[in-house]
Amino acid sequence: MRKAMVLFASLFAAVAWASSGPAAEGEKEDVAAYILHHVSDSHELEIEVPLSHDHITLHLPQILVPFKDGACTPVMTDHGEVTPGLGAGCLDLSITKHTVMMWLAAVLLIGSILIWSNRDKTKLVPRGTGANLFEMLVLFVRDELAIKNIGKEEGPRYVPYLLTAFFFILFMNLLGLFPWMASATGNLAVTCGLAVCTFVVTQLAGIRAAGFGGYLAHLTGGVHPLLWPIMIPVEFLGLFTKPFALTVRLFANMLAGHIVIFFLLGLIFILQHPAVAIISVPFAFGIYLLELFVAFVQAYVFTMLSALFIGMGVAMGHHGDDHGHAHDHKEGGHAEGKAHAMGH
Repeated sequence: MRKAMVLFASLFAAVAWASSGPAAEGEKEDVAAYILHHVSDSHELEIEVPLSHDHITLHLPQILVPFKDGACTPVMTDHGEVTPGLGAGCLDLSITKHTVMMWLAAVLLIGSILIWSNRDKTKLVPRGTGANLFEMLVLFVRDELAIKNIGKEEGPRYVPYLLTAFFFILFMNLLGLFPWMASATGNLAVTCGLAVCTFVVTQLAGIRAAGFGGYLAHLTGGVHPLLWPIMIPVEFLGLFTKPFALTVRLFANMLAGHIVIFFLLGLIFILQHPAVAIISVPFAFGIYLLELFVAFVQAYVFTMLSALFIGMGVAMGHHGDDHGHAHDHKEGGHAEGKAHAMGH
């Protein structure tokens, strides 16, 4: 492990030292633009050539669907040419860098499952590091997240969704730690899409548990009808604060970690002296190891909160005429209380 850390730090230092040459000769490096370019989504996939300023650029297909003539014609702004959005009548279905990362994460996830899943029913104990690691994570999501937060009866029903969310987010987080790759979870649209999936599953769980009438009755808060004009908007707003928290939490954590790593390495170019690498590279390596831990933690937090919110939906069916804030039901009340605590 120590040798690997030394080798990794040496490679970082070598790249920083070699790249510092042109800057020292007068080439001004725009570090901020470089960082934003690497963490933002784009229609190009760039692969940099090590120890040089050359890079290979793959242009991804741009698919625009106009709802009226000329709706997708690019317009010139202060930030360059911009394609009009859906509000202007242009539906952008282009394949972007983060889309490719999502596809790659899905392919790697499916391949990992096919390789490490135990398809031989005669062997109850998995063999190999990968198979044991997969089994450990699957059992953790099922026993510690699904069953504990949703309940023994309803929990197993939602295990497939929770497993899909956990492993998909984990693979996307880990992909962003490899050279030339990008973290799709650092894109607000991606995390919003994942949160919308949890929102839909949560509402369906509530409707299934309490019925459509009971689901609507829950929005009244179980208070006197005179207070409904106040309670219904509050409960309705509460429906959307949970997916908003899921969206921002995952997006901000993954984006911030990558920006910190790039900024620490960018100090070499800002101060324009290769000796800065002696300090910035070890710090960047430490943040990189922290990002490896954060990749697992953020996948866990998103899945845990999803299980809590689903547990709240399932708890509606046990409250009857009482509002969900009652504490007379042990499992439902436990899940709801924890979810409220995490949401705030």
